[in-house]
Amino acid sequence: MHRNARPRTPRTLQVLAVAGALAVAGLAVPTANAANEPAPAAAAPAAVPAHAVTGYWQNFNNGATVQTLAQVQDDYDIIAVAFADATGTPGQVDFTLDSAGLGGYTDAQFKADVAAKQAAGKSVVISIGGEKGTVSVNDAASANAFATSVSALMTEYGFDGVDIDLENGLNSTYMTQALKSIAGQAGPGFVLTMAPQTIDMQSTGTEYFKTALAVKDILTVVNTQYYNSGSMLGCDGQVYSQGTVDFLTALACIQLEGGLDPSQVGLGLPASPRAAGGGYTDPGVVNNALDCLTRGTSCGNFKPAKTYPGLRGAMTWSTNWDATAGNAWSNTVGPHVHALP
Repeated sequence: MHRNARPRTPRTLQVLAVAGALAVAGLAVPTANAANEPAPAAAAPAAVPAHAVTGYWQNFNNGATVQTLAQVQDDYDIIAVAFADATGTPGQVDFTLDSAGLGGYTDAQFKADVAAKQAAGKSVVISIGGEKGTVSVNDAASANAFATSVSALMTEYGFDGVDIDLENGLNSTYMTQALKSIAGQAGPGFVLTMAPQTIDMQSTGTEYFKTALAVKDILTVVNTQYYNSGSMLGCDGQVYSQGTVDFLTALACIQLEGGLDPSQVGLGLPASPRAAGGGYTDPGVVNNALDCLTRGTSCGNFKPAKTYPGLRGAMTWSTNWDATAGNAWSNTVGPHVHALP
């Protein structure tokens, strides 16, 4: 689970006008020139790299290094802003920048930093949930409220998409409905990531796995949290302990053989021992697991029957805990991910 999210007070959603939203996102605002010719179209969002590193950025101070979005390490290709908050309306979410906790970081600075990261080829998504998130999407009304509010946040802040990190249950029917609606409103360049716990991806019959398969046509990557889970079953039916290369490879195999494309599978790990309650894995071991899955080398006792060179990459909680530990995780795993076959 993604830990230590602080409780926050929801506020009323405020959606900027389209022109204002384009401006804060650093995109061209369509206007007519002196000759009444249309302005050039805004640049398309950068595509997520074939091998990508995802990092969660903390919108709160829990003892890890406080960062602005601009300070997020360059090895991160997808930055998940943690977290949006539930409101009093079922399914609806909102986002309030913790300016006080982040040393006076302002909305204007944050929006400018989102745009700057995107200009540098990164994707920035809003994450929903976390350990303390209680967002519930379990009927048509809440699915509509979820889709409407997430789309509004994407417009207001310029987010490229959404990350689903719900750790208190998920309804595949209505979450699928909501995500398809968001994608339809977002258009090309929409980024959809998910961060289920290991138990949520043990079989294709779980609600999380069913959701991932149902939105496969719009899904960017599932970065399962391979930590805080103890021992779990691998795809060979054997039990493996967290923190090992076998745990990562044998559990990732479940998704790789369960219907997801390798490009939609990533390995989620804590950036430091303090970032999770258990399951910290040395970055070198993470790289071994990546090599085992993509090249068939550096495996432990479990060796997949085939390789998956298209594997998307890895994720960590969080960029802040990574910074606290001297960027050891991103400095080790980041270049390795980017050099995968």
